[in-house]
Amino acid sequence: MDLKLIIYFFLNFIILFLSAKISYRLGLVDLPNKRKIHSQPTAFTGGITISIILLCTLQFLDVFDKSLGLILSMGFLISLVGLIDDKFHLNTGGKLSLQIFPIIYLIIFENFKLSHIGDYSSFILVLGTFTVPFTLLSVLFLINAFNYFDGIDGTLSFTTISVLAILMFLTKDENLNLFLIIIVVPLLFFLCFNFSIFGLPKLFLGDNGSLLLGFIISFVLIYLANQKLVHPILLAWSVVIFVYEFLSINFIRLKNNQNPFKAGQDHLHHLLYRKTKSIFLTNLSISLLNIIFFTFGYYSFIKMNPLISFILFIILFIIFLILRDNYAQKLKKN
Repeated sequence: MDLKLIIYFFLNFIILFLSAKISYRLGLVDLPNKRKIHSQPTAFTGGITISIILLCTLQFLDVFDKSLGLILSMGFLISLVGLIDDKFHLNTGGKLSLQIFPIIYLIIFENFKLSHIGDYSSFILVLGTFTVPFTLLSVLFLINAFNYFDGIDGTLSFTTISVLAILMFLTKDENLNLFLIIIVVPLLFFLCFNFSIFGLPKLFLGDNGSLLLGFIISFVLIYLANQKLVHPILLAWSVVIFVYEFLSINFIRLKNNQNPFKAGQDHLHHLLYRKTKSIFLTNLSISLLNIIFFTFGYYSFIKMNPLISFILFIILFIIFLILRDNYAQKLKKN
């Protein structure tokens, strides 16, 4: 095995291990309460640790172009925002305000803009003057959609890995796939700590992790769209479960006159866990659901055309919303 690879794996493990130990000493822990399923105070610094690993990787493997490196560098700032939120419990407005600065920097100064959202044969969805606001709202949307998935051990990590695997399948570019693998590796090591395998100190991603992963994936998708490496509708299908769940839960909350920004146990992973009583089955179900939806979208794109795939994306969401709402109501009655 290549010496650099061995050093890289060792680096992942040792940084995560030291971070967990230091976090417990400093009291950077998530305390259990009636809304959470863990029973012991648990370090919430998984995200900032992964961000540090990725920054070290940029120096260790200097093979990526400036744009990809910037995504990881600015991701560190986003994870700091999440860490502040984990520690001091910012309100929704405060958290969103702090998120905007690194996002705006990449959009305005580094040209990470979505100028159009796809060529559909007979027309192109050009954004024109809405380019900047649409990109900003899309990134904030996806970042917070990722945040919604962080409630049960492994759920966000496994689902993010499913997205990265889909993007590797779509791109076929060796250098870009190496970049995606570089993101997958610390997630795999993190899962060992998240599940305390071999008695390792337990770590949560925390908001610093969910915001980091949402930020990285958002700008990787923009990068792929701008480089014309993948059609935008296929990029949307790669994160389909995040999009569907975020929209669904907010529609359902508004329908029930509930605050859409209030934390609760009505997320998809909570509903599935309540039904299965198994973290493994819950995580497997959500990751497989994302892959199955993507496969459906991919073949509609290949066998038919992008416009049909776009229409099916909307139709499938409506079906998902109805089924999810009915499922939640049935669980409430039981």
